[in-house]
Amino acid sequence: MITGAHESVAGGLHLGLEVAKLDGCGALQIFTKNSNTWREPELSPEKIAAFHAAHAAAGGIPVMAHTSYLINLGTADEALLKRSKDALVAEVARSSALGIDFVVLHPGAHLGVGDEVGIARVAESLQDVLARTEGQSARILIENTAGQGTSLGCRFEQIAGILEGVGAARADARLGVCFDTQHAFASGYDLSTAAGYEETFRRFDDVIGLRRLRAFHLNDSKKPLGSRVDRHEHIGEGALGLQTFWRLVNDPRFATTPGVVETEPREGGLPHRDEIALVNSLVGAPLPKPLTPALTLALTPPAEPARAKRAARGPKADKKSPKTT
Repeated sequence: MITGAHESVAGGLHLGLEVAKLDGCGALQIFTKNSNTWREPELSPEKIAAFHAAHAAAGGIPVMAHTSYLINLGTADEALLKRSKDALVAEVARSSALGIDFVVLHPGAHLGVGDEVGIARVAESLQDVLARTEGQSARILIENTAGQGTSLGCRFEQIAGILEGVGAARADARLGVCFDTQHAFASGYDLSTAAGYEETFRRFDDVIGLRRLRAFHLNDSKKPLGSRVDRHEHIGEGALGLQTFWRLVNDPRFATTPGVVETEPREGGLPHRDEIALVNSLVGAPLPKPLTPALTLALTPPAEPARAKRAARGPKADKKSPKTT
């Protein structure tokens, strides 16, 4: 795996690449704008040139841009939906101008209208965004989510539904998936055991297709399996455990896939250098002992997708699904 980190761009986008080089990153993720505002920054020719120069100096490593957290392509609020689509169009254009490979997107939340309606809205929104960004080089990656509230994308079937709604040919050409380890674990996919790891990626391949997995977010979990809570922990120090990441970096299927840590920077010194070095040290090493005991709290597995449950019950039981809290 090509490992790296999400780095700060304080002082200029190009500085993220300089910190990445010092941290020993083979891959990088950044925000190209403030992630908690709608304001779109000016991208001058000088800023683009500085970023390209820094990218070349860093060896042309794979780079991802994470979209604003305000974007919600699953909302029924038309004003918010328009603003979200406009923001994603701007992000794809900005990332393409900078030569960034991937734009990582949380698909959004349905906010009470139900999974199926929300998934259809995300697919329709992506169709519009792709049409408006035709010819741009940056590929949009849908990130799996932890399943908090009414957020979409916590089940592989939901992501597959979005891709199918966009259309297979267009999805294969311009979309993909970014797999977040903590989100997957929190949503009920047990990556912490050898059997669970194999079953998770077998299911991913069956439902979505491994060819669409283009990047990883490498995060341990502060919360236990099935918690549906998005809380990252440093590698090997959470409920996933060090062995999970040993399996990932030694999995030949992901040998050329970029994976970035999104954990809190360490205080003092370089923000992610030690953590990246730890992950890289697992390559070719014996199966490690965990740094800390994995959490053992077992929660009830998440419910099956609504469509599967309705199919099992039959058409008479096809009622509007309850709101997620």
